[in-house]
Amino acid sequence: MSSAVVFDSRTGNTELLAKWLAEEVCDCIYCGNIENSVDAQIYYVGFWTDKGDCTDKVKNFLEKLHGKKIYLFGTAGFGADEEYFKRILNRVKGYIPEDNTVEGTFMCQGKMPKSVRYRYEKMLTEPEKAAQAEMFIKNFDMAASHPDNKDRENLINQFKIHCNS
Repeated sequence: MSSAVVFDSRTGNTELLAKWLAEEVCDCIYCGNIENSVDAQIYYVGFWTDKGDCTDKVKNFLEKLHGKKIYLFGTAGFGADEEYFKRILNRVKGYIPEDNTVEGTFMCQGKMPKSVRYRYEKMLTEPEKAAQAEMFIKNFDMAASHPDNKDRENLINQFKIHCNS
């Protein structure tokens, strides 16, 4: 069965996951930007998280798929919280027509641009926002190394079943 790894990536985090997947996926006929996708039977669809959701590009792509097997993967700058990741993935699954099958999902934390940290640092000067800003900065610093080799291992292990099926 032909497979395509497609993604929308703003900072390069999701693109990195896509490239790691393309190295492992059997019969991968395309790995690239979601806007230039090719027809395949299986899609690995990657997205970055924008306000707790995927982007419109990904939403529009998913809504047009019919009769496909789909694996969703994504990155989120905020938190490495599994419950948060599940909420995002469930929201994104909601854009997939029912005649498709979601075969698997994966999310991990991704680094954010320095401008985000600067915005959090500015919040520190406002007493009512300082505690929240400290939490955001801690999260930002934790995210700085992701996706990392452990994320790669988790991603490959999560989706490895495909090549053997």
